[in-house]
Amino acid sequence: MRARSLFTSIAVSLAALSAAASQAQNDAGAPQPSQQKSPASPAAPAPPPSVTIIGARDAHGVLGRDVRSPTDEDMGHIVDVIVDRVGIVRAAVIDFGGFLGVGSRRIAVDWNALHFGRIANKSDSITLELTKAQVTAAPEYKEDTPIVVLGASGTLEPLQFDH
Repeated sequence: MRARSLFTSIAVSLAALSAAASQAQNDAGAPQPSQQKSPASPAAPAPPPSVTIIGARDAHGVLGRDVRSPTDEDMGHIVDVIVDRVGIVRAAVIDFGGFLGVGSRRIAVDWNALHFGRIANKSDSITLELTKAQVTAAPEYKEDTPIVVLGASGTLEPLQFDH
């Protein structure tokens, strides 16, 4: 029954998108009083957007999620994600240490050092393949400065972007 409801929702969504795209094509073809036609460049209608459906069990947001070590130590929580110029996720910024935001600092950890095995519920944490001592020794992350990313092997390595 649940699968039928999901299928019906998908079908209705796709039908609505198709109708909206058809209406947009019709509207694009009708001349508007404020538009002046240019014989050299006819306006082509935009193609309809693509649609991707991700199951509720397959993906979850990570901002604000608690981060734990493999030995279940509290490592803080994710406050930002760093992507490079082509959009590849390179690191997560973790708010680490302190109490209620006092005395805490932010560090950048390699995205590959995080494991998202069980995050179906907001209360589930993400595992970081580093020790508390390694994270404590990491330099603080500051915006608009070179980013030092703590990798899973425990080495410090700056992210280099071409200018």
